[in-house]
Amino acid sequence: MSLLARNVMLKRTFLIFLSFLISFSFIGAKTSIFAVENSSIVFSKSREPTKKIALTFDDGPHPRYTERILNILEKYNIKATFFVIGVNIQNYPAPLKKAHAAGHEIGNHSFSHDNENDLNSKNAIVEMQRCQELIEKELGIVSKVFRPPRGVCNSDVINAAKSLGYSVALWSIDTLDWKGTSPQLIVNAVEKQISGGDIILMHDYTSLKNTTCDALEIMIPRLLARGFEFVTVSQLIGRH
Repeated sequence: MSLLARNVMLKRTFLIFLSFLISFSFIGAKTSIFAVENSSIVFSKSREPTKKIALTFDDGPHPRYTERILNILEKYNIKATFFVIGVNIQNYPAPLKKAHAAGHEIGNHSFSHDNENDLNSKNAIVEMQRCQELIEKELGIVSKVFRPPRGVCNSDVINAAKSLGYSVALWSIDTLDWKGTSPQLIVNAVEKQISGGDIILMHDYTSLKNTTCDALEIMIPRLLARGFEFVTVSQLIGRH
């Protein structure tokens, strides 16, 4: 193979790889690329025709942003699901209690937010159990839904969740709010992608600038005006 032909091939390979990366980084992309839905307990959206949708918030509770989100949800009289991390429950139990008292669903998001794909079934069970123990300690309830960190969902995680009675809740729309995406970009992407039965991934705890709250203020009334009904994940997938 000539040097020119080799360079052309390398350039073409690089462009294909770059296109692949871009396609999976697009804001609002449907479903985590790690999603495994060959199990009856794994959901990224409702499996029944519906006009209902579910807002979900990961990685909290947060001492400031969780409460801001709760105030917005109360303003529009809607319920959501908060997937909480054990270490944050230890540090900030007050916003967790407030979310529960307001009627929102509390889901398990592991104790330490380790990459669940690197955990065997035994370790995954420990992560789930440690978080659940803290939820029970603070709220006196048992969670029905578990969301693996980063949406990484392998057979060990699924088997661990099943053994503890959890449904695994992934998502169908990722807002990428954790990247500090502008509120308007978040809203535009959700409005373009949304359909009945969707589970929307957002965060009440981010390491970058929080844009989630401002996006919610725009997004919620627009989706309500389009006839969507906001429910918890358990309500959406039939786990009342």
